[in-house]
Amino acid sequence: MSIVLLGTLAVLALIDSTSIGTLVIPIWLLLEPGRIIVSRYFLYLATIAVFYFGVGVALILGIGSLLDTYSHLLDTPAAAALQLALGVGLFLLAVLPSSETLRRRGAERYERWRQRIATSSASPDTLVRVALVAGLAEVTTMLPYLGAIGLLSTSDINLALRPVVLAGYVVVMVAPALVLLAIRLAVHGRAQPVLERLNGWMARSAGEATAWAMGIAGFYIAGDAAGRLFGS
Repeated sequence: MSIVLLGTLAVLALIDSTSIGTLVIPIWLLLEPGRIIVSRYFLYLATIAVFYFGVGVALILGIGSLLDTYSHLLDTPAAAALQLALGVGLFLLAVLPSSETLRRRGAERYERWRQRIATSSASPDTLVRVALVAGLAEVTTMLPYLGAIGLLSTSDINLALRPVVLAGYVVVMVAPALVLLAIRLAVHGRAQPVLERLNGWMARSAGEATAWAMGIAGFYIAGDAAGRLFGS
């Protein structure tokens, strides 16, 4: 297990830690008036951490073997051309003027999640559902996470140890949210203005996130296909 690989995985995990599911929603929980209910906070983080761990294990142990079996069907010019068209389509959808619809929907989704959190104080089940919805909505666009899964799947790490490394990755993903909790508990209300400003900035940027994620995914998909089609 190389230090370079572990360092790369740590960097990718820190990038993933800034998503809506792993950072924004925890900030909302910390902004709730009154005393912070630590058990609710840990319930949310545990749910989303277990979700990402489960998805990662499934990808590493299951989908990898399927791709090995059927990779010959994907390694053809026709499949690469379809992939290129898909990637270009996603990229254009993100950058053309019509992407304003994506930005508006992203902002609306942000606000819906905020409302769910605001009304979930008496319902742990609702909080768990919010965590699962956030994970499902983000997992396919979290390129660092999918890239980390790819690195683990192709590494020389023993198959039995890969879930252990993945568990460490997920812990790093939620570590910034735990740090914010510790700060909030230590300084109490003095952290409120900083959290409010951070939340306001994220709210203004939420509409852009959907388009950016789609554009990046499209660029990545198209680039990989172009390399297979036109590469030497």
